[in-house]
Amino acid sequence: MNDRTAEPADTTAEPDTGLLTPVRAGTPVEAAVGDRAWLQAMLDAEAALARSQARLGTMPKSAAAVITEAARAERFDCRAIALGSRETANPVVGLVRALTDAVAEADPVAAEYVHRGSTSQDILDTGAMLVSRNALRLVVADLTRGSELLARLAAGHRDTPMAGRTLGLQAVPITFGLKAAGWRRLLDDCADRLGRLLDGGLPVSLGGAAGTLAGYLEYAELDGPERAGDTGSYVRELGRTFAEETGLADPALPWHALRTPIADLAGALATTAGALGKIALDVQSLARTEVAEVSEPGGAGRGASSAMPHKRNPVLATLIRAAALQVPVIAAGLTQCLLAEDERSAGAWHAEWELLRSCLRLTGGAAHTAVELLAGLRVHPERMLENLSVTGSQVVSERVAAALAPHLGRAAAKALLTEASATAEREGRTLGEVLAAHPGVGDRLGPERLAVLLDPLRYTGASAELVDRALESGRETGPADGGPAADRAGG
Repeated sequence: MNDRTAEPADTTAEPDTGLLTPVRAGTPVEAAVGDRAWLQAMLDAEAALARSQARLGTMPKSAAAVITEAARAERFDCRAIALGSRETANPVVGLVRALTDAVAEADPVAAEYVHRGSTSQDILDTGAMLVSRNALRLVVADLTRGSELLARLAAGHRDTPMAGRTLGLQAVPITFGLKAAGWRRLLDDCADRLGRLLDGGLPVSLGGAAGTLAGYLEYAELDGPERAGDTGSYVRELGRTFAEETGLADPALPWHALRTPIADLAGALATTAGALGKIALDVQSLARTEVAEVSEPGGAGRGASSAMPHKRNPVLATLIRAAALQVPVIAAGLTQCLLAEDERSAGAWHAEWELLRSCLRLTGGAAHTAVELLAGLRVHPERMLENLSVTGSQVVSERVAAALAPHLGRAAAKALLTEASATAEREGRTLGEVLAAHPGVGDRLGPERLAVLLDPLRYTGASAELVDRALESGRETGPADGGPAADRAGG
């Protein structure tokens, strides 16, 4: 038994440096959703509320001006407010106290108007929407840039053949341009969805203690007697003015316990992270040593292994995929918080804050990392062509079966190609050699047509046309970075 007197626990905490979430370390979203950003967003909500009340004549404009001037995050001790929130279960109580003290130093009368008629959830939820808006703007900007890069890749590799793969195996030929166009469609869809949130999907929170705005109305009558009996008009004007001051949407109802704005945000972030993860996973698969059809951008130390000097790991794709695996799980927690009891939840609301921040910063980090990945992605057409020959033309067995169907019937033609493919694999021969020796096949198709049918480069279907169609609605693209010529030079 250890007889030493137990030492008191060290309560000194270091900031979250991103050590365990490197996908967001050093990216713009990291600062946009950090503690200081949240603190400033809540202060911005307080200042906007004061200006709204002043505009409606229920607060002196001079008081609103002093409150706005004092509402600067650098004036406050974020750590002290965080520690104090352990006694109140949310940081707004301590923040209001600190803001009131700061305002009182400049104007004791103005201090009486801080947080006038409001409640903690109005300020924190509005602050959350402001933080989310700033983060979403960064994400959409990166998605847009990624889309531009993919448009150039799709155009440059419109006709670059490669093996399409299903269930991990070669299926039929496609073009890399079609794959890039598909990746781009994912990013565009996500940018559109996030754009709709930015355009009216992020609301202010304005409900007061239990969603009735009673406190706001009571103080309005005290500070602006002419507002007495003007309940409906004042409520509409206050909501509209608060929305204008913050640049957020004006909801029809207070949403303290109606958490669809958070759930919608969670769903959009999960989808965006998943779309980015799909691209990353494809890059990982195509970059395998045995495949080697694409490679990540290099750089000093990029992808280094701690044990194997020869390895250059696909670290950018790995970071993106790691984020994509986390965000949907975290977003599910936010959706679960829809189960908010009564007019304010004791726990579900509180659980949202860190979950939301994690979704924002992981998705933001993944989007920013994806731009870096796509900007330097190396495509290797020669390797794609080489891999198309691995199956000895079995990759186009579907086409030969279709050509034989008018002669043999569809079922019989498919059975014939299934047997011929198995024979080719078993005997180490090409599918063409097996078919040429098959009774009746050579006679029906002829050697020249059979050679055409077995050429993978002539069976990419509508890949090129689909690329053209996908790019029609996009931005104009210049010569593709990393197109075929560049790939041959550097690949």
